[in-house]
Amino acid sequence: MPPPSTPLPAFAPAGSASLPVHVVAADGLPDWLAGPGQAWAGWLNATQFKAASGDVRLLPAADGLAGAIIGSGTASMRARGRFGMGKAIAGLPPGDWHLSGSLTKTDATEAVLGWLLAGYRFDRYRPGRVPADQTRLKLPDGLDGSFLMAMAAGEYLTRDLINTPANDMGPEDLQAAFFALAQEHGATASAIVGDDLLAQNFPMIHAVGRASPRAPRLLEMRWGSTGPQLTLVGKGVCFDTGGLDLKPSAGMLLMKKDMGGAATVMGLALMIMRLGLPLRLRLLVPAVENSVSGAAMRPRDILTSRKGLTVEVNNTDAEGRLILADALTYASEEDGATILSMATLTGAARVAVGPDLAPYFTDDPAMADAIMAGGTKGFDPVWRLPFWDAYEPMIEPGIADLDNAPTGGFAGAITAALFLRRFVATPRYAHFDIYGHIPADLPGRPKGGAGQGARALLHALPDMLGL
Repeated sequence: MPPPSTPLPAFAPAGSASLPVHVVAADGLPDWLAGPGQAWAGWLNATQFKAASGDVRLLPAADGLAGAIIGSGTASMRARGRFGMGKAIAGLPPGDWHLSGSLTKTDATEAVLGWLLAGYRFDRYRPGRVPADQTRLKLPDGLDGSFLMAMAAGEYLTRDLINTPANDMGPEDLQAAFFALAQEHGATASAIVGDDLLAQNFPMIHAVGRASPRAPRLLEMRWGSTGPQLTLVGKGVCFDTGGLDLKPSAGMLLMKKDMGGAATVMGLALMIMRLGLPLRLRLLVPAVENSVSGAAMRPRDILTSRKGLTVEVNNTDAEGRLILADALTYASEEDGATILSMATLTGAARVAVGPDLAPYFTDDPAMADAIMAGGTKGFDPVWRLPFWDAYEPMIEPGIADLDNAPTGGFAGAITAALFLRRFVATPRYAHFDIYGHIPADLPGRPKGGAGQGARALLHALPDMLGL
């Protein structure tokens, strides 16, 4: 069954009584203390309140609370981290609150989205940790509550899927969550399972997953009947041992997150369907477990892909690009679609940009600009890396058309992206090499599974697709 989800925080009704959350910038604190905050100046000075980003104090009244004050810091502080205000709001006592102060629409959006995202808890295995009474926030004027809730709901789904361990999130469990998502939003879903993958010409998905007793599969969802077509493809390796090129034990500790690409495109699909965007959505998820058995693919095996290109397997731990290749070929068999792929694909991407940035590749300048702008609007940072044509020879081994793991160790994220591009038949393509994990608790982003790039893409879709 699909994993249970933390309930989303609720907006306070517009007409309810609520306490103010005064938002004050660091450079505006002296004026605030001399003016509307004069009654609490002694208290705030005594507790060394400096209005740093996310700094919070409750404001006492004779009969209880008069409200709270939250610092928004300085511009340089905000550039070094996001959602500080949202985390502080989420930590306020249960009850109804409203934002007070001269916030820009951007700052108010960040505060509300951060509050929504900070409300997430993964308590499937320790139920009851989410308090029954939670902080409620009134939606500030000018903000679209439905849009904000859709982003949070998609992120909650992504986090739930990634955080669920592989014993409860194998290919069949991912299929159950996939089908449940389709049913909830009136989409159609289907699956090609096990040896039927060979019969229907998905040989590399089958080759990667055949060693596991949990059968490999290709999941497909369709939603919407009018508008431009958008096809999302997500890597669904539910656990990655590395195959016969076995990972060390330490390298397996995070491998339940190797289906993070699938989880993220499912979260994005939820956002799109919940908002009813005017497009035709197609979602493809190759779901496998990369295991070790006598049936496992071997180093130096040569596989023939759905496209007909041959691939020499020089590392069985570079399996994600193999399953994506068949899915991307299938995606390209329908003309006119914009194709986006997301995958926890390479450690090289993490070395290049770290865990907080989601690198993406595209040859389309307009798509590149739209995605970068979307990252800013959605507080979802992304960074463009190049499809560097001069590295194409690195993925050509000579004995086969392609090499799934070039030697040398250079430009691993780029060579992986170039490999995927060989299976895409449209220039309207972007690939994201995401991490899908937060290493330590951050405002609005608890340690564990995380979506990356989905909010950036949601904001980019109007420009990308002409919506």
